[in-house]
Amino acid sequence: MVSGSECMAEGEEDLPRDAKIVKSLLKSMGVEEHEPRVVHQFLELWYRYVVDILMDAQLYSEHAAKTTIDTDDIKLAIQSKVNFSFSQPPPREVLLELARTKNKTPLPKHFGGSGIPLPPEEDTLISPNYQLVIPKKQNPQVLEETEEETAAPSTSQEPKTDTLQNTTQRVSFPLGAKRPK
Repeated sequence: MVSGSECMAEGEEDLPRDAKIVKSLLKSMGVEEHEPRVVHQFLELWYRYVVDILMDAQLYSEHAAKTTIDTDDIKLAIQSKVNFSFSQPPPREVLLELARTKNKTPLPKHFGGSGIPLPPEEDTLISPNYQLVIPKKQNPQVLEETEEETAAPSTSQEPKTDTLQNTTQRVSFPLGAKRPK
């Protein structure tokens, strides 16, 4: 008679050792049912992580002018990956304080009417959010005067107004604007 721990599911004996390890990890975490592709996805993630760690360790080893990768290089690569790839959530107290602060602001009042109630326009993403700078067309006479001034600078001490400076017009467009038919 075969015990339950020695008994393998059908087709499981053909799995590679790493796939068996992933399956046992899933079982130890309480996952009884899963798609077969989950194991392959975990294996791919696992292999990518190991390759990234080994490549980083190789870079650290080369930087230290070593001929081989040692455990210090591996530890440094893992620590670097942990520090820059994974982030811990803020403490519960910080999250609760942020929630209290945010919840002090009352929700917008409901506006009666048919359809879906929407918040005020200033609280939506359909209000104008960008500007276009459209150059105004200049009079040819003004252009000639401007060219003459740049060619022969005047010696007088009077400040001159720059005619090109006031030649732009700003126009805002809301994203949700309807086009005329």
